[in-house]
Amino acid sequence: MKIRHVSFVLPLAVLCFGSIAVTGVAAAQRLILDASGNLPREYFVESPYNSSYDARDFSGIWFRVGGSGGHGPDGSNPPLTPEGVARMETYLPTRITPDPADSNYPALTCNPKGFPGIIVDRNHDHHEVIVLPDRILQIWQEERMLREIWMDGRELPSGDNLANIGVGWMGMSVGHWEGNTLVVETVGLDGRAWLSASGYPKSDAVRFRERYTLTEENTIELELIMDDPAYYTEPWISDIKTWKREARDARPVNNFGWYGLFSGINDLLCAPMNGEGSPSNRYGGD
Repeated sequence: MKIRHVSFVLPLAVLCFGSIAVTGVAAAQRLILDASGNLPREYFVESPYNSSYDARDFSGIWFRVGGSGGHGPDGSNPPLTPEGVARMETYLPTRITPDPADSNYPALTCNPKGFPGIIVDRNHDHHEVIVLPDRILQIWQEERMLREIWMDGRELPSGDNLANIGVGWMGMSVGHWEGNTLVVETVGLDGRAWLSASGYPKSDAVRFRERYTLTEENTIELELIMDDPAYYTEPWISDIKTWKREARDARPVNNFGWYGLFSGINDLLCAPMNGEGSPSNRYGGD
């Protein structure tokens, strides 16, 4: 079976890029973002593929162009239970602290964002996906984080099986097709990772459903549905988050490389040895 290389791109909060010198090749170039923090529309090619495209082919490199960093439609927020409110009151996101250094957002001290935080956050949201016969691999530039979506018909772990496996930053994910929409269900998530950088919590018992659809050849849309009765009074549906596919022959791939030099995404790792007391420096800033 032919192996296709696919690409997604997802986000990170209050981070800064380091620069990389390239010997024997022109110096690395940074992508120029517009006022909203997105790549300019002309960067993307309307149809680098055949006019009759495969609606299940998510291959390519994707850049986030639409959707919030964790909110629902029209900026709405998930409805909290009293337990959820109490948990959220212990969080100090950067938006409510005079000094970002006072925030207790775990990612600022190099803890993983986990799922879905790495998806909903809009910063550094380049991602690459590799499609294998039995699973889809999502790889983010941020944290060089790998996520496996199993497509071999297995069931999500539950009961004793789930308890024996335990929780993890990315959880366990199983996908299937509903028409041309990829539906992914995820359980087994570590509640210590925030729902988003804005400070909403999630419990260990949370369950997510994602719906990915190619609405046109080079546009993918995602809707997230969260069910977490411990912290939320009802299931919560996100706004639509949108990515654009980069042309296969585009020169810059990300802030660190481009086709012909390095293909795909490079890593953006939070390295404590780079920090000098400032949370932003802990992500590799000079």
